[in-house]
Amino acid sequence: MSTKPADTTPGVSTTGRLAGRLVALGVTGSIAAYKAVELLRLLTAEGADVVVLLSPSATRFVGPLSFAALSRHPVEAELMELLPDGRIGHIVIADSADAVVVAPATAHFLGAMANGLAGDVVTAACLATSAPVVVAPAMDGDMWTHPATQTNVRRLRDDFGYAVVAPDSGPLASGQSGVGRLAELPSIVDAVVVAVDGRPVRQPDTTARPPLAEEPVREADLAGRHLVVTAGGTREPIDPVRFIGNRSSGKMGVAIAEAALDRGATVTLIAADVSVALPGDRARVIRVETTGELRGALLEALFGGSGAPVDARFDALIMAAAVADFTPSRPAALKLARADGLSLELEPTPDLLAEVARIAHGLDSSGAATRQATTPRPVLVGFAAETGSLARASDKLRQKGVDLLVANDVTEAGSGFGTDTNRVVILDADGGETALPLLSKRAVADRLLDRVAATLDARDSGVQTAAMQEPAR
Repeated sequence: MSTKPADTTPGVSTTGRLAGRLVALGVTGSIAAYKAVELLRLLTAEGADVVVLLSPSATRFVGPLSFAALSRHPVEAELMELLPDGRIGHIVIADSADAVVVAPATAHFLGAMANGLAGDVVTAACLATSAPVVVAPAMDGDMWTHPATQTNVRRLRDDFGYAVVAPDSGPLASGQSGVGRLAELPSIVDAVVVAVDGRPVRQPDTTARPPLAEEPVREADLAGRHLVVTAGGTREPIDPVRFIGNRSSGKMGVAIAEAALDRGATVTLIAADVSVALPGDRARVIRVETTGELRGALLEALFGGSGAPVDARFDALIMAAAVADFTPSRPAALKLARADGLSLELEPTPDLLAEVARIAHGLDSSGAATRQATTPRPVLVGFAAETGSLARASDKLRQKGVDLLVANDVTEAGSGFGTDTNRVVILDADGGETALPLLSKRAVADRLLDRVAATLDARDSGVQTAAMQEPAR
């Protein structure tokens, strides 16, 4: 059996029996689905580039996070979902994979494939590919021995040329014992090696393969944390039909909320005017319109509305909303007539982030420590949308009393309001500055949350150390 690497494309492994190969791992809804995570590890250890497809029923047994983290590819789970570049995910996989291995394969999968039914990404990829397919069934013993299942297996093996790795005998999920256990994982890997032996790499150009994830998948490092995130732009009424606003779409704030949810956080999202879909039931969503409404929602979410906190109700505030800097002094109760002309007298709106920071730090409006600070100390993050230069950003960080400030030049191409990308500089209270390249707003969100998570961990570690050093009473 040949083990010579078939490809030396940069970024593709050149060691192992599957070096340079793209292997599609299809997982269907069996209780043995958890074993697919270890199978992915074994395939990767043999040098394979692995992309995972989950049937809808498989997602009820295993989530995509572990697969995405180990494979470095986004997981395909929705039949109609497109890749970021607009390509159809399961078709790209079908056209570029050197082998498709379905493990575990349920009786439903066997029946669907034997009859050419493509109802999910796994069956669709198998139906669309000309690559060899390896199937490792797992099910109850009586299901495996049923004539319908055996007929389907024979058709897949004899008519379609699929390699079938028969299940083993042993204890089953039903409590019975018999043939139906997923085959030993090394045997499945061996079957994949045999299936591709002697064949050239189907798609050596990695750009034609399924894309790698833009950012590494984060673990649930915010589990147990409560993050309050603001998003969108506030609107200040001129009259009942007109308002002063800004160009914020809310994309950055919503991306932060979704990234925090994916990392296990409890999220309260206070959303002003936004042009993107909100996370729905995953987060507590509070809708506001004006700066005054945003202030009220913030104080309620953060401090219970008292403005005099003792125990923190949140771990971090990320103030991504674009708050209007001015509001009409005397908004009209009725619609203004065009013929009357319009002259506006404006007054500044309150600096909400600076106010929250003062309350959290136990300071009054003059900066004096006149009340008890919030404990444990929350992490406060602000955003600064600048034009032409970020020179004022460090002064804003100090003035607002925040831990981190995310600054960007909204006049730069791809970095302004409404774009899907952003180029930011993250400043911290110690004087550090981290300039990020142009990234998607989700990638910026994860980079920012890396800093928030690390700051929270350091905070908790400091509290524990201080408690251990206190003399016994």
